[in-house]
Amino acid sequence: MKNKGSKNIITDRLELRAQTINEQKYLWEILMIPEVNKYYLAVPTKFRENLKDWKIQEKFYTEEIKQANDLNVYKWSIFLKNTETCIGRLSCQERSSEDSNITDSSIRGVGWYIDPKYQHQGYATEAAKAMIDYMFKEVEINEIITGAAIINIASWKIMEKLGFERQLQTDFVQYTYLDNLTEDYRYILTKEMYLKTII
Repeated sequence: MKNKGSKNIITDRLELRAQTINEQKYLWEILMIPEVNKYYLAVPTKFRENLKDWKIQEKFYTEEIKQANDLNVYKWSIFLKNTETCIGRLSCQERSSEDSNITDSSIRGVGWYIDPKYQHQGYATEAAKAMIDYMFKEVEINEIITGAAIINIASWKIMEKLGFERQLQTDFVQYTYLDNLTEDYRYILTKEMYLKTII
């Protein structure tokens, strides 16, 4: 694996840019929309109220941005191409942050969210495809393990469109703003699988 950081990536309609503090409040506002955070946020439920307070979250984002250009960080803000219109965020983090049994930094997890105003236009698929392409071809990670709530059909359909293979095993996840555990499909995409299927 080669640590290359969150380099800018341009697609047909989008620009994936290393994060800056400028767009963080807007991204936080998107994340606070219930239809966005419902099956995305898995921060412990005890932090529910803190997450809704920008003054508290601003400190967190300010600290996070200090590492935005580190070569081992893979987090992007998604912009419409040739504009300053930010429509979401995506990341490819070490899977060990979600599963303590995994210690190999070349095994990653992924996540993304899009402003509801821009959903159902293929932007999430386009952004995720570009990120995954970069992570496998240039950063040379070995595998991505991720999941999506079974009830969140739009999310797992994107994963399947991108070539992820659904596993027999499911996981139960405590999402931040849901009181009960939610059953997730588990998906895997290896570098070998991805390179065989890309056109």
